[in-house]
Amino acid sequence: MTTHDQDTEIFESVDSDAPVVDPYGASSDDDTDGAPVFTVSGGDWNDLVDEATALHEERIVVNMGPQHPSTHGVLRLILELDGETVTEARAGIGYLHTGIEKNMEFRTWVQGVTFCTRMDYLTPMFQETAYCLAIEKLLGITDRVPERASVIRVLMMELTRISSHLICLGTGGMEMGATTVMTVGFRERERILRVFEAVTGLRMNNAYIRPGGVAQDVPHGAVDMVREVVTELRGGLRELELLLNENPLLKGRTVGIGYLDLTGCIALGVTGPVLRSTGLPHDLRKSAPYCGYETYDFEVKTRTGADAYDRLRIRIDEMYESLKIVEQTLDRLQRTEGQPVMVEDKKIAWPAQLAIGGDGQGNSLDHIREIMGSSMESLIHHFKLVTEGFRVPPGQAYAAVESAKGELGCHAVSDGGTRPFRAHFRDPSFNNLQAVAAMCEGAQVADVIVAVASIDPVMGGVDR
Repeated sequence: MTTHDQDTEIFESVDSDAPVVDPYGASSDDDTDGAPVFTVSGGDWNDLVDEATALHEERIVVNMGPQHPSTHGVLRLILELDGETVTEARAGIGYLHTGIEKNMEFRTWVQGVTFCTRMDYLTPMFQETAYCLAIEKLLGITDRVPERASVIRVLMMELTRISSHLICLGTGGMEMGATTVMTVGFRERERILRVFEAVTGLRMNNAYIRPGGVAQDVPHGAVDMVREVVTELRGGLRELELLLNENPLLKGRTVGIGYLDLTGCIALGVTGPVLRSTGLPHDLRKSAPYCGYETYDFEVKTRTGADAYDRLRIRIDEMYESLKIVEQTLDRLQRTEGQPVMVEDKKIAWPAQLAIGGDGQGNSLDHIREIMGSSMESLIHHFKLVTEGFRVPPGQAYAAVESAKGELGCHAVSDGGTRPFRAHFRDPSFNNLQAVAAMCEGAQVADVIVAVASIDPVMGGVDR
């Protein structure tokens, strides 16, 4: 008889009421009282697994993030797992909290633009526009914003929409293992960032859209440059379509994944492509137009699958619609060439008469000559406008735009001073992130990555 057989025979012969004696001399005393006793007599592994599953002792809690390459920033997902199945999913936020909204209370109304542009750092033009539209409502100058300024705003927002969607598709593809999707997406986005740099001087965090209009007109040659970029983007988008739309691997990973129907979207306040993937054509550009969107020809794209695949297809369709709008803005820019891009009220218009000089970007030489050489009043006014800022009548206003991720709103409150009393943003990433539990519970761990990517959250907008 082998040693193993001896041990087994000893354990099987022990009376349950008698003290357990270790065959090698170790005494257990009462350490095993109340503990489950397992008979070591061999057996099939499948039977052991079934026993463990019946006891529900395989359920564990896993933290995905906040340092994780597939959580779209510092998002922490607390997942309760039963094997590979997610039984509970929660989102932990606050790891990127910047206090942007609070900081804006200590800056002038114009300086607030440089804060809100940094919230969702992939859609800066949308934050700037929503904030400025709210200020213009408080000032009562909504109808006095020049047409050319509104056209430029629409141009910049639609290019930003394409840029944001390219990041969504590119990073989502990378997270599923398709590096080519990422390289193509970032390549096409780079074309748009070059346009932003030419017009605003910066690639991101532009602070270009200001209360009353925009900081400066588009430079000479910008219209031709954007037309060329539009042609290149159409080719790049077609390449993405060929890579993605009918790819069996992609469809296997996304069709039926991250499902959230219309009832769920309405209950959670979800907007944007996630909502439109349920078949509801809700788009603020159509339902509550701003910046003259009612005069542009475009369609609101919807699908009915309510899953990650349909959200991907909607974003591709929306990029083509944005290109249509961009082409219309270029025609209008040619028609309005030479017209102002800032409201005429000199008590609001700041910075004043920007122009590109030999030393880069700055105030026009004529303006500098006037305030420094011929008009003390102009110098005083310029100094107070820049340092102190303009006053906004007491009141509150809410303005919303259709961001790339959904409804982006700004609630601005003024106490009559030169600084916001309160500026609060309804960021779509924050609301849409509530859908994580509904999309992920009951799915596999790998499906969590796809579901979160289909929401396309940016944590700068969530934490603010």
